[in-house]
Amino acid sequence: MNTQLGTSEVIWSLHDLYPATESQELREDMFRCLEWAEQLAAEVVGRVHNLDAQAFFQVIDRLESIDTLMARLGTFAFLNFTTQTSDAAASALVQQVEELEAAVGKRTLFFRLEWNAIEAETVEQLLRQPELTGYRHFLRSMRRFAPHQLSAKEEELLQDLKPVGRSAWNLLFEKVLGQLRFGKQGRSEEEVLSALYSPERSTREMAAGELTHGLQGHLHIFTHIFNTLAAEKMIDDRLRQYATWDSAMHLANELDGATVEALVEEVTARYDIVHRYYRLKKELLGYAHLYDYDRYAPIPGGDEASISWMQCRDIVLSAFAGFSSEMAEVADQFFTKGWIHAPLLPGKRGGAFAHPCVPEVHPYIMVNYTGTMHDVSTVAHELGHGIHQVMAAGQGYYNSDTPLVLAETASVFAELLVFQAQVALITEAKARRAFVCQKLESIFATVFRQVAMNRFERSLHNGRRTQGELSAAQISSLWMETQRPMFGDSVVLRDDYRIWWTYISHFLATPGYVYSYAFGELLVLALYARYLDQGPEFVGRYLQLLRAGGNGSPQELVDPFGIDLSDASFWRGGLTIIDSMLSGLDEAV
Repeated sequence: MNTQLGTSEVIWSLHDLYPATESQELREDMFRCLEWAEQLAAEVVGRVHNLDAQAFFQVIDRLESIDTLMARLGTFAFLNFTTQTSDAAASALVQQVEELEAAVGKRTLFFRLEWNAIEAETVEQLLRQPELTGYRHFLRSMRRFAPHQLSAKEEELLQDLKPVGRSAWNLLFEKVLGQLRFGKQGRSEEEVLSALYSPERSTREMAAGELTHGLQGHLHIFTHIFNTLAAEKMIDDRLRQYATWDSAMHLANELDGATVEALVEEVTARYDIVHRYYRLKKELLGYAHLYDYDRYAPIPGGDEASISWMQCRDIVLSAFAGFSSEMAEVADQFFTKGWIHAPLLPGKRGGAFAHPCVPEVHPYIMVNYTGTMHDVSTVAHELGHGIHQVMAAGQGYYNSDTPLVLAETASVFAELLVFQAQVALITEAKARRAFVCQKLESIFATVFRQVAMNRFERSLHNGRRTQGELSAAQISSLWMETQRPMFGDSVVLRDDYRIWWTYISHFLATPGYVYSYAFGELLVLALYARYLDQGPEFVGRYLQLLRAGGNGSPQELVDPFGIDLSDASFWRGGLTIIDSMLSGLDEAV
C-alpha cells in the first residue's frame, strides 16, 4: 500500500532535534538540563517574593529555557518511539527522559509554589511592570491553579512519581495497541479501521469482526488501564480539591464549567440531526438496517479511487492557497522538509497527531495514510495544527502553547477549507451529494460523537468514584448508554460495538479533552460564515489569531470576531448550519 500511494519515503527527519539516539548532543543536553535546573534552584529558592521586575524577568527567562530544552528532549524521545513501539531501546529512552523530566521538575517546582503564594496585590503591581509584559498572561494563568496547590513536600513527591504514573500507563497502552494484529492477515489497527470505509459491505463487516476479536483478546488489559488511570485522576482530584472530574480540564482550557455544559447540552439536544442523516443514508444505500460498521460506507456516486500522497498534497495546498498564500507556504514546508511521517509500518502507533515540539525547531506530523478522502481530511486537520504551531512560535515556548479548544479550531478550519475548495469543483449532482455526505459524517464525528464520548467519560469517572473498580461489562454498558442516544433507532449497534471504547487513546492521555473537538467545529462554522461575509479582512484577523498562540484566554482571543463563548445561542447557531447542510441533502434526494 505504501508504495502504491507514494508514502514509503514520507518519513520525518528527527535530525533537527538530535542526530541520533546515542548522539553526544543528546547526552549533553540531558546533563545540561538538570544542571541548569539545579543552578536556578540554588540561586532563587525562597527568594521569588523578593524579586524586582528585572530580576523576576531573568528568572522566568531561565526557567523557560530549561522547560524548552526539556520539551526538546521529550519530543525527540516520543517521536522516536511512536513509529517503533515494539523497540526496547526506543521505549527505554522515553522512560529515561521522563525520569529526567521528573528530576528537573522537582528542582524547578519551587517557582510555581512561591509565585502562587504571593499576595494578589503584590502580584498585580509586579505584572504592571513593562519587563513582564510578555509573560503577563502566562503568570496570571499559573495562579488560577493556586487553590489546588499542595504543600511543597506533597508536590515534590507527586513529581517523583510521575514516571510511573499516567505516562507509564499510556506507554503500555501504546505498546499493546501498536503491536496488536487483527484477523488472519495480521492487519494493524489503522489497516482494519481503514477497511470500515470500504464500499463493500462484506469488507466492512469482516473488519468490524476482526477489530472486536482482537480487542476482546486484550480486554482485561484495557479494562485495567482504564480503571487505574480513572483511579489516579480520582486521587489527584481529591487531593487538589477539584469539585468535579473535569474541573481541572476546564481550568487548563481557561473556561468555566457552565460554558462547557451549555455546549454539551446544545449538542445533545440536536441528536435528531444524526438520526435524520443516518435514516437518509440507509435509504441511499438501499439497506433494510444500517449497522455500526455501515456508518462510514461511502455514498454511491462519489469517487472511490485511492488518492496518492502527491494528490493529497496538491489538494490540501491548493485549498490553503485559496484562503491565504502564507498559510499554504507554511504548510508546504511540512511536505518538503521532512516534517511528516505518513506510511503504515509494523509497530507504528495508530491515529494521527501534530506535535508542537519547541518554537526554535518546528512541529512534526504523524499520520497513517491509506489513500481515502478521510485521510486527506486528516492530513488537512493535522496541518492546521502544524500551521498554528509554526505561526505561534514567535510567542515563545510558554505563550505558544494554545488552549486545547482553540488548538482544535485551527485544525478544523483547515479541514473546512479543503472541503469547500473540493466541493466547488464538483458539478455532477450525485458526486456532490456523496461528497457532502462525507463532510457531514466528519462533522458528526467531531461534534456529536465527541460530545457522546465526553458523556461516556463523565459516566466512567463518576462510576469509578462511586462504585470502585469497574468491570469490562460495566464500562461497556456505560459506553452503550452514551452512544445509543446519539444514534437513536437510525443505526443498529451490535454487541461487538460494546467494547470499541478500548482503542480510544484520548480518554487516557488527556481526560476530559474530547469536547474541545466539538467546541472547535462549531466555532469554525461561525468563523467561516464571517469569512464568507468579510473576505480578505477576515483572513488577516484569522492569521493574527494563529500568531497569538496561547497569549490570551479563549474569549480574549476570539473577541476581535465578536463572539461570546458563554452564549448558548452561539453554539445553537453552529448546529443550525449543520442542520441546513443536511436539509440541503434531504431536498436533493
